[in-house]
Amino acid sequence: MEPKKKIAFIINPVSGTQKKDHVPGLIESLLDKNLYEPVIVFTERPGHATELTHRFVKENYTVVVSVGGDGTVNEIGRALVDTPVALGILPFGSGNGLARHLNIPMDTRKAIQLLNEGVIVPVDYGRANDFIFFCVCGTGFDAHIGHKFATASKRGFFSYARLTLHEYRHYRERLYTLRLDGNQVLQKKAFLITFANANQWGNNAYINPLANIQDGEMEVCILSAVPLWAFPVNALRLFNKTLHKSRYMTVYRCKEAVLQQPEDGVFHFDGEPVNENKDIYIKIIKGGLKMLVGKDTKLKLNN
Repeated sequence: MEPKKKIAFIINPVSGTQKKDHVPGLIESLLDKNLYEPVIVFTERPGHATELTHRFVKENYTVVVSVGGDGTVNEIGRALVDTPVALGILPFGSGNGLARHLNIPMDTRKAIQLLNEGVIVPVDYGRANDFIFFCVCGTGFDAHIGHKFATASKRGFFSYARLTLHEYRHYRERLYTLRLDGNQVLQKKAFLITFANANQWGNNAYINPLANIQDGEMEVCILSAVPLWAFPVNALRLFNKTLHKSRYMTVYRCKEAVLQQPEDGVFHFDGEPVNENKDIYIKIIKGGLKMLVGKDTKLKLNN
């Protein structure tokens, strides 16, 4: 008989958009105890999820599960890169970009069942200067919105949509310089530039429908300003996976890139805004994160 696998659930009680008081009970009743030996812990402060994850890595856990919003996923994931320990997700965020890309159920009961039946696969992650990202990073309008949304009193999709519509009329394109894979140099006026490892920002808003999270490459999605009359059609494209076909979108593929902004400004990593230097170096690390995903995944089990 194989020894039970050690699995840790890190619950952030204040993140995301839903209460999580019921989650320990669901884990207790639904998790396969013949397969796993579970531990459940709660975060108490910012950065605590990372501290806990480092501990679980040292104690040779098989899986660490994020129970919280996108920020909690990122805190835990950043401590798991380049280790043999896999990341699992019970999604409770306002966007859930990584979970959605990997077809992890939004329903908590189904997500726990996935842990019982799932497989561990290697996926890529990205680095931009000193920051790690899993889905997307970028500059321009989405970073501007991320900065505004971080201080908003209300979370969730509709709050984000209202803020986007309000700010859209006033935001202007900027001129950027890009060097792709060390040789291709571009100068582009852009409304936003997204460096995408996964297919979406979250909420099934597909900025990069072409994504392959195991190919060791990223898509550089450059969106020019969309006139107000064309906004509804292109907003629809964002959700029906056809934005890459828009006349306002140009997509390049590369392993690494250098972005030169016109000045120091707001940049975002998976929606988390930071004030960053003019020059930003972005690269993809192939297969650097282990993920627990559904047994029916189309992802490769090995690099």
